[in-house]
Amino acid sequence: MSDRIELLARQDKWFLGCGDGIIFAPPFPAWLDAPGFWDEGTVYQYQVGPLFTVTWLDADGRERPQRQVSRRWTPAELTVTWDLGDGITAREVRSVHPRGIFASEWTVEGAGTTVLNAVAWTVQDTRGLDVAATTFDGSLGFTRRVSDRREVPMDLRCELAVLGEATSWSATLSERSALQPHYRFTPFGELWEGDRLPSRVRLEGITTDGFLYGAVHARVAAPVAERQVGFAMRVRPQEDTRHPGRKATPLGIAAIRQGGGPTPSSVPVIVPSRAPTAPSLARATRRRWREFFDSVPQFRCSDPYLERYYYYRWYGLFLNSIQGEAGNYQWPTVCEGIGFFHMPITYSAQCHVRELRWREDPGHAQGVLRTIFDHQKPNGALHGRIYVNHLQGTDFYHANWGDAFESLDALRPDDDFAAQLYPSLSAHAEWLVSTRDRDATGMFDVVDQYETGQEYMSRYQAVDPGADSYGWENRIRLKGIDVTVYAYALFRALERLAPRVGQPGEARHWGGYAARTARAVRERMWSPARGMFSDVDPRTGQRTEVAAAVCFYPYFTDLATEEHLPGLMANLLDPARFWTNYPVPSSSLEDPLFSATAEWKGKRHVCPWNGRVWPMTNSHLVEALGRWATPDRPELRAAAAHLLQRFVHMMFHDGDLERPNCYEHYNPHTGAASVYRGIDDYQHSWVVDLIIQYVAGVRVSATAVTIDPLPCALESFALTGLRIDGRELSVLGEGGLVTATLGDATHLGRIGEPIVFPR
Repeated sequence: MSDRIELLARQDKWFLGCGDGIIFAPPFPAWLDAPGFWDEGTVYQYQVGPLFTVTWLDADGRERPQRQVSRRWTPAELTVTWDLGDGITAREVRSVHPRGIFASEWTVEGAGTTVLNAVAWTVQDTRGLDVAATTFDGSLGFTRRVSDRREVPMDLRCELAVLGEATSWSATLSERSALQPHYRFTPFGELWEGDRLPSRVRLEGITTDGFLYGAVHARVAAPVAERQVGFAMRVRPQEDTRHPGRKATPLGIAAIRQGGGPTPSSVPVIVPSRAPTAPSLARATRRRWREFFDSVPQFRCSDPYLERYYYYRWYGLFLNSIQGEAGNYQWPTVCEGIGFFHMPITYSAQCHVRELRWREDPGHAQGVLRTIFDHQKPNGALHGRIYVNHLQGTDFYHANWGDAFESLDALRPDDDFAAQLYPSLSAHAEWLVSTRDRDATGMFDVVDQYETGQEYMSRYQAVDPGADSYGWENRIRLKGIDVTVYAYALFRALERLAPRVGQPGEARHWGGYAARTARAVRERMWSPARGMFSDVDPRTGQRTEVAAAVCFYPYFTDLATEEHLPGLMANLLDPARFWTNYPVPSSSLEDPLFSATAEWKGKRHVCPWNGRVWPMTNSHLVEALGRWATPDRPELRAAAAHLLQRFVHMMFHDGDLERPNCYEHYNPHTGAASVYRGIDDYQHSWVVDLIIQYVAGVRVSATAVTIDPLPCALESFALTGLRIDGRELSVLGEGGLVTATLGDATHLGRIGEPIVFPR
């Protein structure tokens, strides 16, 4: 197995993080060609910037030319090569570390007796800045207040330091100028004295309104030959999010270099390594990423797109992870994405559970569910978003909690966890019944287009022509096929779970709800003439007959029977309706409001569901086809394999193997991603789970482990390092033959001949 970090290396990416909720991932960076981190960083749901940049000066304090020669990204670091003139080159390694440390480490190479000066500096608008709290104590510190999208503030303590001993430093006020990383705009050139900055904090002036300029300086002695110097800014909540009301304990950067945790220290500096290898913090972040990649099952495949995307998805999950013990995040969890989505969100949490269940330790997958249900409302409803420090304006999203829990429980059964979660799942199920099926039809209401996570579709216009013109006003009620399937899956999960957690009498209760919903779906939401399920208009009791991808959701449950199977094949596999070049569009090509180009009524939108391909929907539909893709149905097996492979191949820019992505939505004809939205690495779907289940063929139930790979026309594939019930499972495929080993048992077979290991 090649180095997974190097497998993902590329030239055009910049996202950096270490799995603790603090990342560098500006959707639209303006200053990647400047050293350091001038674009904004993300601290949980808060955006803060600029951070800092680095300028190189000659012995007299004059700015040297800095020309970027190359840039290379891996999940662990961004490496930039610079030409500093006079035959001097520099390699900068940018990385992000636990507890909000943004590091810029430099290795300078050249000849002669040139003395160099490196200055790391920042500019902060004094609006929102506690100017009086600006200090220098080995690092230059300041406190700034930022607000999130709900206008809830958080105070962040920022510290800019030399990774080693600072030669000099400076902080001074100025009236506003350009907030850009150009040294010529700073006051430092004129404050330079001999060979250094004045080494003082000066906060004078008739007002404090304006900019605060702050800098730390390191002298690089001659001969240059090969010297290392580094800088870092630590950005952390002023209040310790692990213990609200307590000030955060300072964190020594030295502990980060060693890969350890927080250590008491008032001076966050380290002595830089002089070895001609990677800088120390860069080595630490590579170690963390390797440890993560080593903790997941290993996958090889003759289709390089499948193999690369497998590890790319694991990268995205770790990038957006939070390790817990921070405010409302007491458990490990995952954010939905970057920017606007950098917090746990219910609609994507169901996806994260499916992915993370394949790690041997179930704690992360369990933590995703705990993080959501720990904050359940007293009436059983759920917050749609969990912010680190508040629960204001959290929205609401329907989600498939039953399948999410059962997928985890089948692979990693845990009776204690099941018993803990059961009351919360039960309360949410009762809330759905009492508020979203008040007329006891067995079908469940959508009261706003946004709460399905799928806005701007004809399905809402069918019951209210103004459904796209307002927000959370609860005017419409649509009996939604998707949310009804979710409710059904939850009822069935609770029915099976009740006896196990000591509530056998409640199984009948949940079974009754499930049976009522099953009858409604099969009798009222199914059209025999059209061969499709659809939403129902509660005013008339009639189906809307709007054809959308969610209409196929019953097929990934037992709601769909043999009677309904011809409809799946006739409608989903129809190139004139859903089976596009890159399937599957969220709305049928025949929909009068269909748009492949993200337009809704003539205007391009950021999140339209009237024809774009959404990875979330595709994940559901691969599951739907996969459920029916039994060995006696070769057409459906081929269709499931085709959809999965086209789905993965779509998520590479222009088919370039070195440029995987995961945007919110794509063009169904060209596969072009919604790059205009700026939201890459969006964890709003599941892909690792699909590759393990349907490429490697590993399906796990409570009673058996079945190995049944789909016919993906692969020369070879291998899945190793997966443990089930304490036994290691490996699946090797080559030339149409499959060898599966679980513990001491090994079986051989052919593609299309399932191998079954009893549990």
